[in-house]
Amino acid sequence: MLTLTSERVTPAHAWPAGVKLGGLALFTLGLFATQGALAAGLGLALPLAAALALGLVRDWLRLFRPLLWIGAVILAWHALTGSALEGLAATLRLFAAFGAANLVTMTTRLAEMQAVFLRLARPLAPLIPPARIALAMALVIRFIPVLSLRAAQLSAAWRARSARRIGWPLIFAITLAALDDAEHVAEALRARGGAG
Repeated sequence: MLTLTSERVTPAHAWPAGVKLGGLALFTLGLFATQGALAAGLGLALPLAAALALGLVRDWLRLFRPLLWIGAVILAWHALTGSALEGLAATLRLFAAFGAANLVTMTTRLAEMQAVFLRLARPLAPLIPPARIALAMALVIRFIPVLSLRAAQLSAAWRARSARRIGWPLIFAITLAALDDAEHVAEALRARGGAG
């Protein structure tokens, strides 16, 4: 499968995964506790500055492509309801949280994140095996670039076969592809004895 981790090694790659994930949680909590577009814009400026400092800004910006239409929908909705500034603040907060999360995934190996999830899930051991929770979290992170690539491939196939604008049938096709991939992964896990 594909990975979100950057091949370009930066100083942030050496930081402990737990510290980065904890910092991300605190940043996101602080971000959504603030009010106004200015505070949200400053929140977006922080991960942007970090991406620039680490030399990852081009790849970091590229990961925003799937989120642009969601931001456009949020802005349009708030503009229609007469709260354009609230819409701008909400969009900037979303982009800031997404950008910070991207920096963490770009500078942290999946195995390191899985080890953190495993430690965090240990108190739930009487209810559900921690290995299953850690595996589920790792699969969610791992599938993000896979689904992005699949969506890009289906979009290209649509444009090659039709002059019409891309519509709802493509979203249906992407959903079916995601379910198919999930079924293949589930079969592979069952063949290997499950998640433990």
